Amino acid sequence: MDDLDFSAKPAAPAPKPAVKPIPPGEPASLYEPRLALEFFKIAGTLEQFAAGKPIFLENEKTAGFFSKGARIYLLLDGDVTLTLKGKPLELVLPGEIFGEMAAIAEVPRSATATARKNCRVLSLDEKAFLQSLQQMPEFALMLMSVMAQRLRRSVAKLATAKKSSVAALVQNNSLDKKMLVELQHELGDPSPTVAQTGQNVVTQGGTGACMFVVIQGRIAISVDGLVIEHVGPGGIFGEMALVDRIGRAATATAETESAWFLIAREPFLSMVKSKPAFGIALLRSMAGRVQHIGSLLRDGS
Repeated sequence: MDDLDFSAKPAAPAPKPAVKPIPPGEPASLYEPRLALEFFKIAGTLEQFAAGKPIFLENEKTAGFFSKGARIYLLLDGDVTLTLKGKPLELVLPGEIFGEMAAIAEVPRSATATARKNCRVLSLDEKAFLQSLQQMPEFALMLMSVMAQRLRRSVAKLATAKKSSVAALVQNNSLDKKMLVELQHELGDPSPTVAQTGQNVVTQGGTGACMFVVIQGRIAISVDGLVIEHVGPGGIFGEMALVDRIGRAATATAETESAWFLIAREPFLSMVKSKPAFGIALLRSMAGRVQHIGSLLRDGS
């Protein structure tokens, strides 16, 4: 791997891939450190943090995709601790990214990040992230795969908790009207599919060959009968099965008369690669789910 070039700033060597033990029974991580490094090299800013210095704080507010000053980070060397209310959550090692969920999902930081040792990082704000994504859209697919893997683990944990009800996430307008029109045109203006109230759209464990873009009504997403999300017009669901090609993680049921159009895997991959805004919308939706289900597991609601 070539040394990093930051316009006369000191070059940084490629980070060594993080090595963390994999719990028994869990699949290997889909995260690719070298792909992440190449992505951050495109437009990243080299920063240094002394041992003990906070990088960001839990509950920092966001306002829109990548709020003013919000950044995501790739650790080059040193290590970073993530804590919640003073309790350790995770240790970030060289080659890993952190801070991406809150920045992408438009929610407050869910943890505090502190340099445990002297650290060097590459950071991206919104403009730099978009610049990198335009040149390397495969990073979005990799990150979606990581999020899908994390979501499946979290959903499985939530199912074993045997909760009778939870505060369900409400998803609307993940895709704005302009993007909806563009997507429909790209797909040849297909006729929408309609479901009546109470009709199952997909079933947990079933084979996933397409994702769904809701244009009318409301869809309930449930796991073992527990409703965890409501998807309205402009919302999306079913994309996880296209990303990792594993069975459906949840059941989707029409709560009202609903309509949607479908996106199969090949058009899905093509649009992620050619339309950065589409990739960002998917990342935002998936990151929001990761954050929401994580909060349900943490607070016991």
